[in-house]
Amino acid sequence: MSEETASAARRFESLAVHAGQAFDPTTGAVIPPVHFSTTYAQDGIGGLRGGYEYGRSGNPTRSALETQLAAIEGGAHALSFASGLAAEDALLRALLQPGDEVLLSNDVYGGTYRLLARVLAPWGIGLRIVDMSDLEAVRAALEERPAKVLWVETPSNPLLRITDIAGLADLGHAAGAVVVVDNTFASPALQQPLSLGADVVVHSTTKYLGGHSDVVGGALVINDDALAEQAKFLQFAAGAVSGPMDAWLTTRGVKTLAVRMQRHSENGGAIASFLESDERVARVYYPGLESHPGHELAARQMSGFGGIVSLALADGVAARKFAESTRLFTLAESLGGVESLLNYPDAMTHASVRGTELAVPEEVVRLSVGIENIDDLIADLDQALAAV
Repeated sequence: MSEETASAARRFESLAVHAGQAFDPTTGAVIPPVHFSTTYAQDGIGGLRGGYEYGRSGNPTRSALETQLAAIEGGAHALSFASGLAAEDALLRALLQPGDEVLLSNDVYGGTYRLLARVLAPWGIGLRIVDMSDLEAVRAALEERPAKVLWVETPSNPLLRITDIAGLADLGHAAGAVVVVDNTFASPALQQPLSLGADVVVHSTTKYLGGHSDVVGGALVINDDALAEQAKFLQFAAGAVSGPMDAWLTTRGVKTLAVRMQRHSENGGAIASFLESDERVARVYYPGLESHPGHELAARQMSGFGGIVSLALADGVAARKFAESTRLFTLAESLGGVESLLNYPDAMTHASVRGTELAVPEEVVRLSVGIENIDDLIADLDQALAAV
């Protein structure tokens, strides 16, 4: 069996540790070196070693990360960017021309909406909003008018709606659309959208892939060769690439992704159950709960339910008080790190969609449940609820 064949047969946990991570052939170092060089010596004009000429067009550390990302998502190509939004921007510009439309889920990250509505819309890109978890609503929207791109997050941010990826892919492809799934919340450890029919997977690698709240990055994973080439050209031409240290930190995070997501899911499920049983909480959003409308679908297309739990309190005043009363959960933007974070979407991550149909209810708080001791986390939430 060839090394390539053996690698393709490996399971997720092994790919996360070994894909793109061959030991250094010169020294035998098990961990590949970080390549900081901005330029590369040529063996005569145009005689490139390994295809490397300049740091923006290519870097061995970034290449290793891209190999790793493609392997764990089951994709043919991966591209690493300086941020999740940089990845989204490159993809959208590779796919769209003035006059094209994007059909966007009605519960997505506020930055994605801002990019489309305030950056790309003035250049002639249309935007429509639909509940992607309702396939009949998507079908009706496509019958009303075609869209070039269907863009969905599942689980969504922050209300944890679940979309049937395979069903959405069937609808999108029948209508000639490219189906893009933001897999940031689930991570490839829990969900593989390409295997369910999606065309492109988008990540903010800042979140679970990096996993330690110490590196900003983004990624695209694509199967189509032509689209991958277009996105790669924009990665080079616009230049929003990940630096070598950012790429290395992300690679290091990916190696422990499987075990971290297991703990995130265990803690997330325990906290969701605690909150659902507490009369001080009006509603809990977590696909691992049987009461969640997308629970059965999530159980089919995910191998775990993740570490994001959202809850609704009586009103916005109560939600703000709760958000400012935790001690172990840190009030901060972002998610997916080993430490537990708390976010008030209306005024933080989703402030850019206030007043739109994507606005997050004022009574909602989002928890990014870390890997700390579960009893300590529950005790912290209990005392915060008591302070409301």
